[in-house]
Amino acid sequence: MAGSDPVEWYYVGVDVGTASVRAALVTREGQVKTTAEEMVTIWKPHSDHYVQSSTDIWAKCCSTVRKVTQGVQRNQVRGVGFDATCSLVVLDQNFQPVAVNQDGEAERNVVMWMDHRAAEQAARITSTGHRVLSRVGGVMSPEMQPPKLLWLKENLRATCWRDAAHFLDLPDFLSWKATASLARSLCTVVCKWTYCPTEKWDTSFWTAIGLEDLLENDHSKIGSVTCCPGSPVGEGLTQEAAAELGLDTGTAVGASLIDAHAGGLGVIGADVRGFSLPCEDQPITSRMAMICGTSSCHMAISQGPLFVPGVWGPYLSGMVPELWLNEGGQSATGRLIDHVVKGHVAYPQLQEQAVKGGEHIYSYLNRHLSSMAKDLGAPLELLASSLHVWPDFHGNRSPLADPTLRGAVVGLPLSQTLDDLALLYLATVQALALGTQHILEAMTQAGHDITTLFLCGGLSKNPLYVQIHANATGLPLVLPAQTEAVLVGAAVLGACASHDYSSILEAMEKMAKVGKVVQPDHELWSFYRKKYSVFLRLHVHQREYMALMND
Repeated sequence: MAGSDPVEWYYVGVDVGTASVRAALVTREGQVKTTAEEMVTIWKPHSDHYVQSSTDIWAKCCSTVRKVTQGVQRNQVRGVGFDATCSLVVLDQNFQPVAVNQDGEAERNVVMWMDHRAAEQAARITSTGHRVLSRVGGVMSPEMQPPKLLWLKENLRATCWRDAAHFLDLPDFLSWKATASLARSLCTVVCKWTYCPTEKWDTSFWTAIGLEDLLENDHSKIGSVTCCPGSPVGEGLTQEAAAELGLDTGTAVGASLIDAHAGGLGVIGADVRGFSLPCEDQPITSRMAMICGTSSCHMAISQGPLFVPGVWGPYLSGMVPELWLNEGGQSATGRLIDHVVKGHVAYPQLQEQAVKGGEHIYSYLNRHLSSMAKDLGAPLELLASSLHVWPDFHGNRSPLADPTLRGAVVGLPLSQTLDDLALLYLATVQALALGTQHILEAMTQAGHDITTLFLCGGLSKNPLYVQIHANATGLPLVLPAQTEAVLVGAAVLGACASHDYSSILEAMEKMAKVGKVVQPDHELWSFYRKKYSVFLRLHVHQREYMALMND
């Protein structure tokens, strides 16, 4: 680390999530001093199409950074780090936006991560059986970039495909806007584009799927130069970007991360001494980071490559340089809970009661469930003993890797009261926790030895969600001291790029802090074993029904 200085040093972390841009001013010790947030626009022109504007996103990055740095001198900001969803940005040869839909609105040039328009292209890529698929669990997801690129070529050949000169993951677009460097982060190209650090781009893969034109000019359209997350990009902020962000020209910019991976950096490396956790004095590979928000990601790292069927990876340097990453996930978690709760006929009554009590709707539901359990003299989680949910309303990302799967609910009564809504909410949260257990089992069978879960993201602020995950998995859960762990993870990138820390591992240990430990209730283990058995049978039956209907 650099020598001591009487002037306080800061790092800016910028997180571009699904619906908003957030920025934070973070100290060398990982304390979040100020935050700012602005919403971004999402268009849904067709079913399964979700589109954004890179111009809109960058403008919100600039305004939020200016807000959080208002109270400090420019020279106190030592570095900037960006993270973002793994959405696809399309630019022309003059770096102007190119429309990604038939409507031709050029500003709408971002195919969002959750856009599933390319499901058919993803299935075709999977059917090739190409060797690169072994690094994505054997199945190409429509949330990755190759199928989205193929969709653009096949459906917008005369417009988008003809005019496009640069295809960038959104995190790389942000570092390019900041530095004018087109270097891609290994996080994005390894995790979402099939790039391999040791073998580079596999030309046979791109040729096999019909995208051989992306190989031209040393792969200039998809990236000729790569770098490790947190390494300095270009010469730091350009004069133009510095003016827009309100910072000094040349301020260090760290190679970016996908948002979930930034959350991983913000929690997984914390110093756990004194908390009596099973991962204490064990390698970082005994930990799994769960970033749970609109969707959820389950990040586990290993010293060597581990191939987990249905789980993305192994990715070398995908999150932590020189370590291998496996990435499980659930395509809809917070989004699913919202869908279930807000679509229920008793939702207006819930809103009314929550407003009357001055509570958030989920705080009210949690308290309502506690009251129901007290009245029945039973543990809260047993209230949903006869109500079961299969949570893949938006397909299964892991470990089944089947985007065609859909959700199911078994055990619904004829009534639709507020109590019924509360029970359906409880059963949905339990189903998401059992989905995490499903992913953990797949990782364990492949060689991972995970003893502790580290949570961050919006859902980690819901105590019921957290406790149920501990109970369903039987593992202790660690919550960060800073609730904005994703922003801390982004700031870690800036700290590393500034050379104030010698490595990401050192920066993580110094800047990530344990806030709270949640232990599992082992008395509920038997209940969750039974619930898990039903959970797995729901999947089997659903596939049988779908096969019968498609026969």
